[in-house]
Amino acid sequence: MTQDSPTRPHRPLDGVRVLELGNYIAAPTAGRLLADFGAEVIKVERPRTGDELRNWRLYSGTTSMLYRTVNRNKKSIVLDLRTEEGRRLVLELAAQCDVLLENFRPGTLEKWGIGPEQLDAVNPDLVITRISAFGQTGPLSQRPGFAAVAEAVGGFRELVGDPDRPPVRVGVSIGDSIAGLYAAFGSVMALFQRQSRRGEPIALSQRTIDVALNESIMSMMESLIPDYLAYGVKRERVGGRMEGIAPSNAYPCKDGTSIIISGNADAIFQRYMETIERPDLAADPQLQTNAGRWERRDELDAAIGEWTSRHTRADTLRIMEEAAVPSGPIYTAADICEDEQYKARNMIQTFTVDTGGAEPREVGFPGIVPVIGERSLPIDHVGPDLGVDTREVLSTVLGKPDAEIDRIISTMEES
Repeated sequence: MTQDSPTRPHRPLDGVRVLELGNYIAAPTAGRLLADFGAEVIKVERPRTGDELRNWRLYSGTTSMLYRTVNRNKKSIVLDLRTEEGRRLVLELAAQCDVLLENFRPGTLEKWGIGPEQLDAVNPDLVITRISAFGQTGPLSQRPGFAAVAEAVGGFRELVGDPDRPPVRVGVSIGDSIAGLYAAFGSVMALFQRQSRRGEPIALSQRTIDVALNESIMSMMESLIPDYLAYGVKRERVGGRMEGIAPSNAYPCKDGTSIIISGNADAIFQRYMETIERPDLAADPQLQTNAGRWERRDELDAAIGEWTSRHTRADTLRIMEEAAVPSGPIYTAADICEDEQYKARNMIQTFTVDTGGAEPREVGFPGIVPVIGERSLPIDHVGPDLGVDTREVLSTVLGKPDAEIDRIISTMEES
């Protein structure tokens, strides 16, 4: 799995070493973000099967593109945490790392004897970032849960879909990804604090980052809670709209496609209505503010949809652009791959990957966000094969001799 790229540029987290004990999406997303910007991320996987994400959306071959994406730029090593030796090696590795990431059910690391107290004993500077369904404390802390549950409990699911139908889920594990973002942010904050304190000891509690999936979602719900407490407002599902903002929606075009048009700002609304040949709406006194437009959102959407239905997607977008009305196509994966803006910023990066066929294929992967400079930093490599870095990590990080490494690997292969 290689990519032709220029010499690797310096990255902000060069020199930081991370031990990732995470499975699935949340903690691995945090690890991916840290790895993208230079951290050496050592991902610990169980023998034989590895991270379960290797089999999610696996259409052929042995490793899914989802795993290759979420675990890019990392090293994969195999350790059996069910064994005393596997747990001892985790502690040895933690002693050489700056950050440890994990997303086990609360209490699991403690049960294995590699909890925060043991980690602190081997490395009093270690940042310990923990992701769980409901956090490490509180009455629900011991309850298991995936992102789907967190999205519901965090208030997100209630607002997704049409008002006359049950709530639906968005097409990605958004709860996991948002928690991963917070975990990466929390880890970098703790590293910054450690650096700014210039060697002054930092209490374990201040180096332990506790990320809950449900709280990560709830924090993204804008003014959901204050609106309820201040005004008694109960937000409801509004389909493709955004509560209290109009007109902003998806509209059908003549060629069977749909586009998004957001003409809800006061000044934009005027030229928007003139553009769709409805000067009467542009001049209507009630529609001069967003509150009035929201009250008449159905009328506005009907007028806009009637006009867009007479034009192709390309023509509609061109006319909106000429009128300086924010709009955009609703892209499929194929559209994204062909888009010149993504290409210009190196946001689709190609690697030669084993996809289960007779020969490896050239596959594009999403670039690194945010951009530093003018284009995405180059991805070093996509998610690694299971355990491919075990020998190198045990040798270079822990200084194990070849004979001991051979024994460790052999023991895990037999377990």
